[in-house]
Amino acid sequence: MNARDSSRRRRTVATLGAVALAFSTLTLAPQAVADPGVDADLAGLSEAQLAAQEQPGTGLPGVDEIRNSRNVKHIANLPKPAPFTENSTWTDLAFQDGYAFDGNYDGFVIYDVRNPHRPKIVSTVLCPGSQNDVSVSGNLLFLSTDSSRSDNSCASTPLPATNKDAWEGIKVFDISDKRNPRYIAAVETKCGSHTHTLVPDKKGRNVYLYVSSYSPNAAFPDCQPPHDLISVVKVPLKNPAAASVLSETVLFPDGGNAGRPGTIPDGYVTATSGCHDITVYPAKDLAAGACMGDGVLWDISDRERPREISRVQDDVNFAFWHSATFNNAGTKVVFTDELGGGGAATCNETIGKTRGADGIYDITGRGDGRKLEFRSYYKISRTQGDTENCVAHNGSLIPVQGRDIMVQAWYQGGISIWDFTDSRNPKEIGWFERGPLPDGKGGGAWSTYYYNGYIYSSDMAKGLDVLDIRDPRVLSAKLVRVGELNVQTQGQYRDLFPR
Repeated sequence: MNARDSSRRRRTVATLGAVALAFSTLTLAPQAVADPGVDADLAGLSEAQLAAQEQPGTGLPGVDEIRNSRNVKHIANLPKPAPFTENSTWTDLAFQDGYAFDGNYDGFVIYDVRNPHRPKIVSTVLCPGSQNDVSVSGNLLFLSTDSSRSDNSCASTPLPATNKDAWEGIKVFDISDKRNPRYIAAVETKCGSHTHTLVPDKKGRNVYLYVSSYSPNAAFPDCQPPHDLISVVKVPLKNPAAASVLSETVLFPDGGNAGRPGTIPDGYVTATSGCHDITVYPAKDLAAGACMGDGVLWDISDRERPREISRVQDDVNFAFWHSATFNNAGTKVVFTDELGGGGAATCNETIGKTRGADGIYDITGRGDGRKLEFRSYYKISRTQGDTENCVAHNGSLIPVQGRDIMVQAWYQGGISIWDFTDSRNPKEIGWFERGPLPDGKGGGAWSTYYYNGYIYSSDMAKGLDVLDIRDPRVLSAKLVRVGELNVQTQGQYRDLFPR
């Protein structure tokens, strides 16, 4: 949820107390009125009784077999549409006014999810470029390209990064007509754009994109070492075609983590040469960066000049700092570790419970004295097969009043819903997964986010999944409505709850 949504982000009709008493008759989605928000058999159970419902079955699931906890329902799937092929990898998601925008390595898809039980494809845009990380702001959609292309068009072809004329960076589309998105601008950035994070300015005149990229090489003319920076792209909202690189901000003047060579399962740490992903909390002027070998907390009160407050490393258990999520109060950060780069089977007994896990950090102190302090690890407990690539990946908060609960993608480890209200004792409260893909193929859930009462998951192989968590512990989240959601641009939900 972005700060710009404050005028349209609340749609509640009762206090939480009244909802708890009469929830089964409350209309949450106009086209899904027959769908209760809580499984009737789970209502009124104690937490110990609920925990008994969450345990996985015995044995590994069969090929493509769906399994889930009692409180999670799989309600829809839309496979990859033409013109995309089986080899198109589905990636990240953004949301706006009942529409979902799903990137993939060959472009993006716009879905109508106003009826979550019957999502529909509105349009497809063929625009090849690896990652195609996506965000939206008003009538604009931003797309990351992290592979060297012959030019900045959607008809480009691959070129080696050693070619000075190769292009990679940010593309900008006009989505005012969602059936016919229109390409309007492009901005080239050093080392491309692996991910980007949308940051609104305080006056609402511009948006900034913090562009994360890495892996420089002396042979790459546009991606030279040490590349300890992010590109800050400024987009004037009244003239988005004038988008340009404002600065190339060096975030690691000391070089960051030097890294440590090694292999799985023996252990390695990736040297820092940029960031993989950044999450911002504009209302609190904070950003958390997952930057390869480092986890960082920044002050972004000056949007154009992020300033480091605290930095942490974990050279025992973290191989690659991948992404970050604040809790709603902005007092904690969950960092994920992409052990094995997403291509390895790391959710097994050989790897263990602390490598390839989430790291939960409390933010202590005040002002410039704030520190990231480690509290615990969280990792799914369901053992995955040797052919199943499994890794801690993209997730989001579920806006639950008074608790810290998030949903998270784990590639072929599936989807985990877990509670970190007690930073030292996180626990899973729900889950969904498929059995291994046929012929040992890689795939699974890339990004899994909660939006307006339902869970949406971009599955690399299966397309778009929609799930419903029906559990009294997330009851208050059913009342929260936001107009726009870019998960890496976190908003605060506190003022959305009824008083």
